Amino acid sequence: MGQTLTRSLFLTGHQMLAFIFRNFHLTRRYFGWVIVFSFYAVVNSAAIALIGVAINDRKLTMTLVVGAMLWGFLSSLFNEISMAIAYERWEGTLEYTFMAPVSRLTHLLGESLYAVIYSLVRLFVILFGIALFVDLDLSNANWIGLIVTLLVSSLAFIGLGLIAATLPVLSPERGPEAANIFQGSLLLVSGVYYPIEILPAWLQPISTLSPATYALSACRKLIGINSENASAGKFIGVSLLEVWPELLTLILMGVVMVPFGLWVFKRVEKWAKRTGKLKRTG
Repeated sequence: MGQTLTRSLFLTGHQMLAFIFRNFHLTRRYFGWVIVFSFYAVVNSAAIALIGVAINDRKLTMTLVVGAMLWGFLSSLFNEISMAIAYERWEGTLEYTFMAPVSRLTHLLGESLYAVIYSLVRLFVILFGIALFVDLDLSNANWIGLIVTLLVSSLAFIGLGLIAATLPVLSPERGPEAANIFQGSLLLVSGVYYPIEILPAWLQPISTLSPATYALSACRKLIGINSENASAGKFIGVSLLEVWPELLTLILMGVVMVPFGLWVFKRVEKWAKRTGKLKRTG
C-alpha cells in the first residue's frame, strides 16, 4: 500500500514537471514576444509611477508602484492560466493533451505552477525596471509577508484562471477576448490605482468579490504605505499578523475557487469531448 502510494505520487510529480518544462520550452520558443510584453509592462508601470513623481507625492508614487507591480503579477498569472487552452489549440496539441492518460488535476496543477513561477520572475523584472525610473525605498518593507501574500493570492487567481480557461474551449473565436474582458473587470473594481471608495456606489460591493482587492490592501500595509510617516516618504511595513484578515479572506477564496474552477473545467471538457469541439480551430 505504501509503495503504491509513493509510486503514484512520484508519477504525478513527474507528470507535473513535464508540463512545467513543456511550458518553459514554449516560452523559449516565443521569447521574442516575452521580451516585447515584458518591455511594455515595465514602461507602462513606470509611466504610472511617474504620475506620483510629477506631483511630488511619495505616498501616491508608492501606492501606484505597488498597484502596478501586484497587478502585473496577478494579471500575468491569470492570463497564463486562462490562455493555456488557447496556446494548446494554436500549437495543435489540444486534442492530444485532453486524450493523454494524465489526470486533469495533474495537468492543470502543472500549468498553474509554471504560471506562478513565470509571474514571479516577471514581477522582479518589472520591479527592477521601475527602479530605473523611480527612487524606491523598500528597505523597511516586510518582504517575507509580501511573498506570503503573493503565494496566497495566487490560489484565488488560479481558480479564476481555470474558469476563464474554459472560454477558448467553448468558443475558439471569442474565448480569448472574453478572458480579457474578465481580467479588465477585475482591474476596474479592485482599486489597483485608486481607492475603491471613488467607484460608483453600485460598483463598490463588487470589489469585495475580487481577490486582488485584498491582496492590494495587504501588500500596501506590508510595505508601509499606510504608516504614520508615509506622507514624509518613510515607509515601515507592518507585521504579517496585522494583515491576517486579508490573508484569511484570500485563503478562503482560494479554497472555494480552485475546486470550483476544476469542477467547471472538467464539465466543459466532457462537453467538448462529447460534442467533438476539441478539434475546432475556428
